[in-house]
Amino acid sequence: MPVPQEKLILDYVYAHEKQYADRVFMTQPVGAGRVVDYTWAQTMDQARRMANHLKSQGFEPGARVAILSKNCAHFFMAELAIWMAGCTTVAIFPTETAETIRFVLEHSGASLLFVGKLDLWEHQAVAVPAGMPCVAMPLAPKTTFEGWEAITRRTPPFTGKAMRAATDIAILVYTSGSTGQPKGVMHSFQGATAACLGMQQYIQQQIGADVVMRVLSYLPLAHIYERACIECIALIDGRTHIYFADSLDTFLQDLNRARPNVFQSVPRLWLKFQQGVFQKMPAKKLDRLLGIPILGRIVARKVLKGLGLDQVLLATSGSAPIPPELISWYRRVGLNLMEAYGMTEDFAYSHASRMGQAAPGCVGTPMPGVEVRLSDEHEILIKSPGRMVGYYKRPDLDAEVFTEDGFFRTGDQGERTADGLLRLTGRVKELFKTSKGKYIAPAPIENMLNAHGMIELSMVSGVGQPSAYAMVVLAEGLRPRVRAPEVKAEVDRELSRLLKEVNQQLADYAQLRMLVIAPEPWSIENGYLTPTMKIRRNRIEAAVEENMDKWYASQGSVHWA
Repeated sequence: MPVPQEKLILDYVYAHEKQYADRVFMTQPVGAGRVVDYTWAQTMDQARRMANHLKSQGFEPGARVAILSKNCAHFFMAELAIWMAGCTTVAIFPTETAETIRFVLEHSGASLLFVGKLDLWEHQAVAVPAGMPCVAMPLAPKTTFEGWEAITRRTPPFTGKAMRAATDIAILVYTSGSTGQPKGVMHSFQGATAACLGMQQYIQQQIGADVVMRVLSYLPLAHIYERACIECIALIDGRTHIYFADSLDTFLQDLNRARPNVFQSVPRLWLKFQQGVFQKMPAKKLDRLLGIPILGRIVARKVLKGLGLDQVLLATSGSAPIPPELISWYRRVGLNLMEAYGMTEDFAYSHASRMGQAAPGCVGTPMPGVEVRLSDEHEILIKSPGRMVGYYKRPDLDAEVFTEDGFFRTGDQGERTADGLLRLTGRVKELFKTSKGKYIAPAPIENMLNAHGMIELSMVSGVGQPSAYAMVVLAEGLRPRVRAPEVKAEVDRELSRLLKEVNQQLADYAQLRMLVIAPEPWSIENGYLTPTMKIRRNRIEAAVEENMDKWYASQGSVHWA
């Protein structure tokens, strides 16, 4: 007798289609404060019609179908259609350059492209190869492509249950390319399902099995963090209500509409949320008020309500290390902020903090089914149920990143605390030597700097120099004010004091010679940040290289680039 097929993501989806037919699954803003709700029945009707359209194109089994779009309800529908049509999804970051979009489309061999909600299409359109079939999703910019609505109006819904094999490739995730050309990470339906079942159980343990999740989807779905922890968990859970953000300008309004009870973000945004609070009330005054009995609790609730996070039962931070002081601050205002750890290659399923098993600066303990060990060089090695199948068209890389017994070399360094929590201490490839010949890990020093209210982001470098230095981006609310001489002088004084304070906590060889203030904020648009908001060190270093000798030769400890 054949071995019974294990339950995969699509099996859960088909069950929800019947059980939750009339339940609202997604709420999509469509501009001017208006929203459109999509029930499970409506979602699946649209997805089934588009699946039928894709099947009629005669693509090969497992054909790659790309999506270039910001987060929206039709991203979910398109992915379901791709899966039901027997194809593989290739999602592209909506902020990518034309060069990278062209690379991903050509490298993946994409057979069709869905174009959705975008801000930069006029610069990206040239990346689409001539003759490539394209479909314009609702909310897409003006194109010459046939629209989603026209196709689904004329195409009947696909009937029955299109099944996929556990080993079929569900998604091809291209990494954000912080250190070079993006790599295509292949994930099977089996690995994706196993990881998301584990994450769903984790969330239920933290907030209660009967609590229905409300989430805001705003981090890029092309990244594994949002895809796994929002989309795929929702597809498995069925009861989750997904809300989408309309734009950066309406983000607070969108957040208040959703009133999420589970909320995830990345360190840079957690920091920006905090700095937004400090713009309304100085940090010292807020700290004083929080320390007053009774009044402190009232003030804390008001802070969270102003952020739209007063209903949150579980908040997580991932994608990069977060300053421990920032976690402590959020917990002080009543937000249960937990740090988690995962990678594209393990479907974001690795470590998470838990109630009673959490400490600022630590990413928690292994998720169920995850094995972990540290190499002699303190590199974190992971064996996860969400393990990738491999890198698309790059078997040479597969051999490099897996140990002989199947552990993935994460490239992260870590250590275990006395109570068994994992603490990240840096990236192996980010370690650098000054002319003194000792390795320096930039991440812990950057976290010390990022915890300061005047600083939004920092980068520690100094390869081959007499000592290390840090480049810093000033906080958003401070940047317009530094044109005033007295404000600039105050920044000089405060950052000089910060430099001394940080150096007192560092070994002699790791101490910073100076702080350099960046002339403009680092962003995805100017190429200094990846689409997942990681800093592109090589580009930042290259931008200031010509001034290094002058700065090192001067007496000052703070320089303005």
